[in-house]
Amino acid sequence: MSESRQTHVTLHDIDPQALDQLVQFAYTAEIVVGEGNVQTLLPAASLLQLNGVRDACCKFLLSQLDPSNCLGIRGFADTHSCSDLLKAAHRYVLQHFVDVAKTEEFMLLPLKQAPSGLPGHTGPSLGLRSEGPHLQVLELVSSDSLNVPSEEDVYRAVLSWVKHDVDTRRQHVPRLMKCVRLPLLSRDFLLGHVDAESLVRHHPDCKDLLIEALKFHLLPEQRGVLSTSRTRPRRCEGAGPVLFAVGGGSLFAIHGDCEAYDTRTDRWHVVASMSTRRARVGVAAVGNRLYAVGGYDGTSDLATVESYDPVTNTWQPEVSMGTRRSCLGVAVLHGLLYSAGGYDGASCLNSAERYDPLTGTWTSIAAMSTRRRYVRVATLDGNLYAVGGYDSSSHLATVEKYEPQVNSWTPVASMLSRRSSAGVAVLEGALYVAGGNDGTSCLNSVERYSPKAGAWESVAPMNIRRSTHDLVAMDGWLYAVGGNDGSSSLNSIEKYNPRTNKWVAASCMFTRRSSVGVAVLELLNFPPPSSPTLSVSSTSL
Repeated sequence: MSESRQTHVTLHDIDPQALDQLVQFAYTAEIVVGEGNVQTLLPAASLLQLNGVRDACCKFLLSQLDPSNCLGIRGFADTHSCSDLLKAAHRYVLQHFVDVAKTEEFMLLPLKQAPSGLPGHTGPSLGLRSEGPHLQVLELVSSDSLNVPSEEDVYRAVLSWVKHDVDTRRQHVPRLMKCVRLPLLSRDFLLGHVDAESLVRHHPDCKDLLIEALKFHLLPEQRGVLSTSRTRPRRCEGAGPVLFAVGGGSLFAIHGDCEAYDTRTDRWHVVASMSTRRARVGVAAVGNRLYAVGGYDGTSDLATVESYDPVTNTWQPEVSMGTRRSCLGVAVLHGLLYSAGGYDGASCLNSAERYDPLTGTWTSIAAMSTRRRYVRVATLDGNLYAVGGYDSSSHLATVEKYEPQVNSWTPVASMLSRRSSAGVAVLEGALYVAGGNDGTSCLNSVERYSPKAGAWESVAPMNIRRSTHDLVAMDGWLYAVGGNDGSSSLNSIEKYNPRTNKWVAASCMFTRRSSVGVAVLELLNFPPPSSPTLSVSSTSL
């Protein structure tokens, strides 16, 4: 190289103070990275291939991530090809979108990728220059991985971005509204906010999107056909499954307390108690909320419903069912909560009804052909399956299938064994039924149904006899939770691996729970953080 023969070498595009610090580092092996030098030090260290310093700069920036600066840090990492920092900052943006969308950095994002990014913009916290490729609003609000309590947050973020420079940006409203999942908004919000917004209603394309959303609301039985990318709930990147055990009973007690199991930490946590004690309860997850439906409080059978918000760790009342139901079956299909069968305090039921969280209404659907108490219901291939139960005279092996588009129940092949109070769940396209009571004894046998074959087959039995337990699929396993072994209530858990056809023990609950309800939510943080993350002021190498 020609520089090898020169007495003076001119270095371009490198900060003099940063170069001085790096020369000192070469002799002392010590350097302090902080807010005052990270922006100049990182490019210089990259140019001179001092990877240790470059990594220390990235580590420092990672510790400083905040809603007010994460977009600037993301752009800075992108410009200087810091792939790990870029991924971490991007994930932070998605996970904290609600707060990020209120910042100046978000308001200054471009609609789509511009070659020059955002020249001249400085992040409010670290003062990072935004140069080179950057995140765009369209990419961000289109993401399946946004962490938002409600799609309302995305709609409000889009409108705020447009109104920040309304004369220039009003033309982009139709493109942005295609990224907002309008069908997931409540009918009141659609009519009271979206339809009333002048920026939206004056665009024909937006009108079509609004009609699509309202049609999704008005024809709930057709939601399987009407499904598009805009009807799919978002799922935050990094979220993991959390199993909730709700209510139940033990000995002479009926529980209102609940607990949850996080597979990432293999730990149970106590969460907020329901407002009502409930055993023989139906529990299901719709979107990011948990619903406890009906049940028995020790005095009467219940029609009441309440839902759990894991973000606030609180339960709130929902609209009651049209019928009191304990020992019922519940399942979720296309965002609708179905309840079927059960006991109303006087007789076994064959009636069924459906709840739409978007409209807050219960609607009766076709009744089952058989009265079923202690029935379980599961969703498979766009249909509901009501499995077994007790009809007041005998324990049932029969199964029937509900097709929502035609609103009718039809019989399918009966189980190999009679079962009431069994656990029922779907895993890898098969309907599993575990344990229960056949009228003579508590069972540990397990069988599964293949819709393609139209037949049942036995699989490995559980290690413990269980009835009045619940069964859920999580992380490719089946979890059998609590129940009764014929003599006492259980707090034990076991899980089934379909690849090895074996059941193994899992971490026990704190409380013994028979007649328990169980469901799974995908959560980013659990339990919810009680205090903000502590920031680091500097990093030394």
